[in-house]
Amino acid sequence: MKKEPSRCPWPTEEMMIRYHDMEWGVPVHDDRLLFEYLILEGAQAGLSWSTVLKKRENYRAAFDNFVAEKIVRYGDKKVAELLANPGIIRNRLKIAATIQNAKAFLNVREEFGSFDAYLWRFVDGKPIINRRRSMKEVPPRTEVSDVMSKDLLKRGFKFVGSTICYAHMQATGMVNDHLVTCFRHRQVG
Repeated sequence: MKKEPSRCPWPTEEMMIRYHDMEWGVPVHDDRLLFEYLILEGAQAGLSWSTVLKKRENYRAAFDNFVAEKIVRYGDKKVAELLANPGIIRNRLKIAATIQNAKAFLNVREEFGSFDAYLWRFVDGKPIINRRRSMKEVPPRTEVSDVMSKDLLKRGFKFVGSTICYAHMQATGMVNDHLVTCFRHRQVG
């Protein structure tokens, strides 16, 4: 019988284990995927990540695979369609934020050449490798996520508080918060 690898304690169901083992903490440099994570982290506000992850494919379908150039053109008809879509979180403010964030994303991309270049400058272009031994040591936000949040808000982004920014940094590998006892810590570090 194959022994399960030692991993962070938070993934307890199959979908979350797969996400932890394959995606969480892996450095992302693709603009579209960085934007997707930002929107999904914002959608999570007040909810669990597993709730959002279960709806991820529905989000991709509903929001044109997170192609910002398409999202910025959404009008009242598309918003009404999204509000009626049971496959996503039907929150008017979060839907409006997605459209606004697409506009801000395109502006940032134009200014910095890519969303990737803009975001990764907050960590000097390389992941912050933490050496945490327990989940109690993992903060909900950091000074870096505070700075990122303030800058995103200044640029017109919505649902980008410091806690959301830190979750985004963890998900996209800007910070490695796999516990040192987790088999993924060394792999993504």
